[in-house]
Amino acid sequence: MCWRIFIFFTFLIFSAASPAQEIITLNDSIYNLKKKVYELKNKGDFEKAMTTLNSAVKFAEATENHKALVDFYNLYIQLHIEYSKYNRSTVYMTMAYSILSHYNYPDGKALTNAFEALTLIDKPEEAFSIIHNIKSNIVLEDENTALYIKYIEGIINFKTGNYYKAQQIFESLLTAEHEFEKEYRRSQILLQLARINHKTNKLVNGEIEASSALNIANEHDFPLVKMEANKILANIYEEIGNFENALHHYKTLTSIQNKTFSPGVIEANEDISAKTESDFFARILDQMNKDAIAQQQTVNISKLTSVLSSALLIIISLLTISLYRNNQIKYKTNDLLLKKNLELQIAKEEAERAMQAKAQFLSTVSHELRTPLYAVTGLTHLLLEENPNNSQKEHLKSLKFSGEYLLNFINDILQINKVEANKLQAENIPFDLRKILEEVVNTYQQTAKESNNKLTLDISDEVPPELIGDPIKLSQIFTNLVGNALKFTENGNVVVVARVIKKYSKSLKIHFEVKDDGIGISKKMQATIFDSFAQGSEQINRKYGGTGLGLAIVKSLLSLFKSKIELESELGKGTTFLFDINFGIGKTAEEEIATKAPANITDYEYFKGRHVLIVEDNKINQVITKKILAKKEMTCDIASNGYEALDMVVETKYDVILMDIHMPGISGLKTTQEIRKFNTEIPIIALTAISLDESKEDFFTAGCNDVITKPFKPEEFYESLFRNMVKNNVAT
Repeated sequence: MCWRIFIFFTFLIFSAASPAQEIITLNDSIYNLKKKVYELKNKGDFEKAMTTLNSAVKFAEATENHKALVDFYNLYIQLHIEYSKYNRSTVYMTMAYSILSHYNYPDGKALTNAFEALTLIDKPEEAFSIIHNIKSNIVLEDENTALYIKYIEGIINFKTGNYYKAQQIFESLLTAEHEFEKEYRRSQILLQLARINHKTNKLVNGEIEASSALNIANEHDFPLVKMEANKILANIYEEIGNFENALHHYKTLTSIQNKTFSPGVIEANEDISAKTESDFFARILDQMNKDAIAQQQTVNISKLTSVLSSALLIIISLLTISLYRNNQIKYKTNDLLLKKNLELQIAKEEAERAMQAKAQFLSTVSHELRTPLYAVTGLTHLLLEENPNNSQKEHLKSLKFSGEYLLNFINDILQINKVEANKLQAENIPFDLRKILEEVVNTYQQTAKESNNKLTLDISDEVPPELIGDPIKLSQIFTNLVGNALKFTENGNVVVVARVIKKYSKSLKIHFEVKDDGIGISKKMQATIFDSFAQGSEQINRKYGGTGLGLAIVKSLLSLFKSKIELESELGKGTTFLFDINFGIGKTAEEEIATKAPANITDYEYFKGRHVLIVEDNKINQVITKKILAKKEMTCDIASNGYEALDMVVETKYDVILMDIHMPGISGLKTTQEIRKFNTEIPIIALTAISLDESKEDFFTAGCNDVITKPFKPEEFYESLFRNMVKNNVAT
């Protein structure tokens, strides 16, 4: 008898691995159920989402997966809150808390607490107390849970009137990822920002964000988001007097309500909610009956347990000996792993320090080279304007080309460093796409002629006169692509194409191509062509030159536009680079004409007699900037540091201030901040050899009106002067 008992228990112990192997399958099933619920919820199918959740709960109960059960109850709560069924959500909240009272699951508890706070909006102190307790006392493991709780905190702040705090929270969540509903969550965050801007009367921002949310909802079919976005847009257009657009969005809103949320659908949703609650209560009663029966069975089992305990003690003794030996082996293995991990950690830290030192070194070198390069390009420009003889003109043009080539090389190094350090951010400002592309094409026309190439621009008439996006980074993209195409093409054609492929009320998608019929790229090199410092081969590098950074920079810049670059190429037949970008739509053609600067800005009489303050510590730069201003009959004073500048601004009236950033004493940013304390009107333009650690946002935050990077093109310099003086109502 004893040996049979021994064999029975041995079988039980060694077959314990079987359930462990099933864990992956169970987790996959739970993952798929969650994913399905999110998809149905976001598509507006409340009834099917509830049905799927019911099945998910039964599955979690059958497998005794208490964490999954809490997750599904929290999904019930989220579903009912998003569909404005706050009262019914309390049933599932109670169920979640009943499980959490027996099992430790911090993430599930935190999310249930956050939902409870959301239902206490009419009691702000209690709601914020719950959120504070979550942040202070619960350590979360899942990033998705932490982000959603932060989202709920933003909603509570908005609904209690704390708009500034709510806006900060939602803006910080815009780039956050989510395991199941990335695009849906992003559209909801944009809606919240649109509501805030609507409430605070920032109607233009509200319109842009609501339109962006509507675009996402239309693309992915999110009915709830469509309804809310159309409602917000209708209200905004009605308030600004655009009744045609307001009527359009009201009609769209009514159409969605009639189609997706008809009385029949609402009644079906109520029925499924009521039936689910009834099923819950029935299962609770059934479980209570089962528990009573189980207690009786426990008494009978206890007798059998006493018989088996002796056999179990024998088995435990044998296992203890085996475990002791295994532990000795494990300790030795762990000790070896700890040593190896320590070595890897040290190696990792050394590699990171080396990368940081390299980035800082290249950034410093790039920054320091700009100052003498400003002198080279500035003096070259001035000499070219003083009517040199033909032989001198050729030398000066060569010097100008070399200076611009060196500047592009420095810009590439700085740009790739910013990419590696995650310092790049896209702007959203008005710009003229035609002007950007024409400037790039015009810049490279001389280069095209030297290689006997024909460089053309093919831009669709459908492109509006003003778009919303980042013109500087867009210009960098095309500068690299066009320069690259011309480098590898001789006696051929290079074409820049821009076509509108999708158009919405306040945004559009444009398809771009840069095509050439040059040497082409082999299939092998196409796999690595977008890597940093990549060249077709050593022979190509020697023949054509270049840093090999251009396409890596293009790829990184396009990622800021949420776009990917594609490549079509064949050796000997040319190459085409393709990508699509979404832009907001700015002013109409009529509005653009009304505010557009004169075509030949460098000859405009507006500059004559203007008085400028140059804040610059470098003597050569002082002379060059002064001469460039004198060419347009402007006068200037020079301050060698920030302290002198503050005294001069107090005593003298200037039309504009040109502010160097890196100066001894106090920096240009600090000087700008001090000036803004007593003078908020005067235009201040930052002149800087921008480094890795600098961001244009820092300049604007300090009070600068514009930023010009040294070295600069004189025509861009004059245009910035004109634009900022006009914008700040400097008298003629």
